[in-house]
Amino acid sequence: MDNKSTGMSAASASIEARLRDVLRDTLSLKDATARALDADTPLFGAMPELDSMAVATLLTEVEDRFGIMIDDDDVDGETFETFGTLTVFVESKLAARGNI
Repeated sequence: MDNKSTGMSAASASIEARLRDVLRDTLSLKDATARALDADTPLFGAMPELDSMAVATLLTEVEDRFGIMIDDDDVDGETFETFGTLTVFVESKLAARGNI
């Protein structure tokens, strides 16, 4: 299925792929696990690798790889609820910078 048939833009697909790489590298996930992440995949509380310490590391890595700044008050419980909510968060930060 291509991006047109799913309604996903090329930019969104690229962000998702890059975010999968960040999660794989930061949390030491297996490639297959990272590739299987979709919008509905639960993260914080469901993925043992993503604990409160890993969240700080993950946020720093997202900042570095996407060239965005994340303030403490930008992040709440919903940010890491699912892979989809994390993707939307990164997309919104990029859009605010004019990078989407």
